[in-house]
Amino acid sequence: MHRKLIIGGALAVIVAVAPACGIADVVDVANAIRSQGCGELSAVGRPLRAQTQLDDAARRIAYGDGLQAATSGSGYRAKKSASIHIQTTKGDDGVTQMLAQRFCEIVTDPNLREIGVYRHGKETWMVLAAPFSPPDPDDASTVSHRVLELINEARLQARRCGRKKFPATTPLKQVATLEGAALAHAQDMAAHSYIGHKGSDGSMPADRAMRANYTWSSVAENVAGGQTTAEEVVNTWLASPGHCANLMSPRYSDTGVAYAVNPASKKGIYWVQVFAAQK
Repeated sequence: MHRKLIIGGALAVIVAVAPACGIADVVDVANAIRSQGCGELSAVGRPLRAQTQLDDAARRIAYGDGLQAATSGSGYRAKKSASIHIQTTKGDDGVTQMLAQRFCEIVTDPNLREIGVYRHGKETWMVLAAPFSPPDPDDASTVSHRVLELINEARLQARRCGRKKFPATTPLKQVATLEGAALAHAQDMAAHSYIGHKGSDGSMPADRAMRANYTWSSVAENVAGGQTTAEEVVNTWLASPGHCANLMSPRYSDTGVAYAVNPASKKGIYWVQVFAAQK
């Protein structure tokens, strides 16, 4: 058996040994294991959904594509994906045994929600994936409010950001001009498929705050890409010493949060939070 981890959410696994069963049977077998749990891993309440684009991705892998090329080639944008290749003459019992013993961690991963299968002779290829599902632009206000809510909850607790300790501090206030500055940079990153503080026009966070008519005494910015929920992006920032330090700094009193989506870009969704204090 050979395992290969691809940073960025794609996991490819290849093995030898499994059944000559139909595609529906393979999905049923995977969901039976998922509903019961295996090894030391608990059951998952949500069954895998069959997905035709992932069937095509599995076929592409059978003919030599890598996992990321296969999902992309099938038109499926995956936030996270895994592939399994099984070869055996033992029928459904062999598939069940192999999935439960060798691939329990993949089959019971609650983040993987859809599945595709391709069979050829005694070989079966499976692709399990989590679809890329960014928040709707119409939900921007609600999502931004949730980000701010989570960040202010974090600021109310003392914490360590890397080697530096921060005491609990006061909550941030949402400011429309900073929200506009955050949105402009998020849209720029989405349009040009990059993550960084320097805009495509050469601007920096302080420049963008000034453009938004915010007269600042101090300013900072957090950016991120690929996260699809408020919880996920805040956790990403808290886990990064530099981003966490911005988030916890008592020097900032005002903030603006925004995101922009571009499915054709590298990360798909881009987040910006501007931190500032007025003169």
